[in-house]
Amino acid sequence: MSHLSGTEVLVVGGGFGGLSAACYLADAGADVHVLEKNEQLGGRASRLEADGFRFDMGPSWYLMPDVFERFFAYFGREPGDYYDLQRLDPHYRIFFKDGDRLDVNGDHDEMREKFEAYEPGAGEAFDEYLATSERHYETAMNKFVYEDRSSLRDWVDLDVLTAAPVGLQLVGSMQGHVEDYFEHPKLQQIMQYTLVFLGGSPANTPALYNMMSHVDFNLGVYYPEGGIGAVVDALVELGEEMGVTYQTDAEVTEIDRRKDGFLVETVDGEQFHPDRVVVNADYGHAERELLPQHERQYDDDYWESRTYAPSAFLLYMGVEGDVDPLAHHTLVLPTDWGPHFESIFDDPAWPENPAYYCCVPSQTDDTVAPDGHSNLFVLVPIAPGLHDGEAIREEYREKILADIAANTGVDLRDRIVFEEQFAVSEFGERYNASEGTALGLAHTLRQTALLRPNNRSSAVDGLYFTGSFTTPGIGMPMCLISGEHTAEALIEDCE
Repeated sequence: MSHLSGTEVLVVGGGFGGLSAACYLADAGADVHVLEKNEQLGGRASRLEADGFRFDMGPSWYLMPDVFERFFAYFGREPGDYYDLQRLDPHYRIFFKDGDRLDVNGDHDEMREKFEAYEPGAGEAFDEYLATSERHYETAMNKFVYEDRSSLRDWVDLDVLTAAPVGLQLVGSMQGHVEDYFEHPKLQQIMQYTLVFLGGSPANTPALYNMMSHVDFNLGVYYPEGGIGAVVDALVELGEEMGVTYQTDAEVTEIDRRKDGFLVETVDGEQFHPDRVVVNADYGHAERELLPQHERQYDDDYWESRTYAPSAFLLYMGVEGDVDPLAHHTLVLPTDWGPHFESIFDDPAWPENPAYYCCVPSQTDDTVAPDGHSNLFVLVPIAPGLHDGEAIREEYREKILADIAANTGVDLRDRIVFEEQFAVSEFGERYNASEGTALGLAHTLRQTALLRPNNRSSAVDGLYFTGSFTTPGIGMPMCLISGEHTAEALIEDCE
């Protein structure tokens, strides 16, 4: 990367994309200052600490360790310089609501046998599916994800055409792809549950995301000691080593292009005059609320016609005693999850028979709860923009706690000593999230790869965007890479 010495860059928003871009830009010699609206850095990877409990409020799965290794290696470091990783066994546990239970781990032969037990021939299909998944992962990461292909021209060069199977996978859906391998609905669910985390449904997510099964079964699921917050601390520390400065409790209210450079103003009236600006705030919010009309790339109709990834109803709970048999990562799935996806994407409503996720870091980490207590949160994906007033929350809380007791055998109801809720309204308030999305723009067939909003503003020179709305997309690893793409674009424009 080139030398940006003397260039002042302001990063608006301290999520993974912004923290990543800040490191790359500072390394290239820029003078980088990060402004963060909330009281702590990390964006959605916030921490909640109370009564001796410590919760990761946002992402809780450490996947794709190769992406983190690559990120730190760029700066001559490794993740182990900042935090220790523990591989989880099982990777996660599934409770199906018909009483069936399955542990997913990294033992290929054991998983093959488990699949075969559900459906004759499924063991062999599992081998084939994972081989395809691995091939797609390697091709996609090398040709599409690490390379920023933001225009159609980038997609038709020879390199990409030789990787054609991946290109073609952008037009089929995951549901169709998985049905080619497995008939048993439970096996189809196991291969697709990650879609909820990518913000899609089986019917509208490109088949390319079958690469997530390679991530899941082959690369493994890890836990950074101290939680995801430890990864945020690592990025901040790395940035500090590079000379980045950070300011929290600094909500930006205006970004305006001036004759040379920008005027950026905060809610407290503080003004900054950087040469360039990188926005890691919610893209829709930034365009509609922070920029003057003539500096926007997309109109209101564009943002209103987007498919946003699900929001979530979250219960953070500190509980007396243990919560066995819940594993560190536990999924509770109805045998037919079609209606749940419909209530997210087609006909927005609080799901009647929800699929949900329980995270219990205290199964792995003693420091997240006081002695004799457990720490867990429950996440139910729900439609963005749903009304989430007090009455429906109370009713839904009862429903979920009863559902956990009925389907996992763990009754939490009389043992909760700390509790906090978080849902659509809080995503909107805390993160200025469009429609209260928990994740950003969904990875639908029409919003993948070059069909996502640009890293470079097409309306304003010197203005850039990073994070889960741009390429390559949703999730911590993707946002780290997004920060790299954005930094590269800015550096290229300064050459």
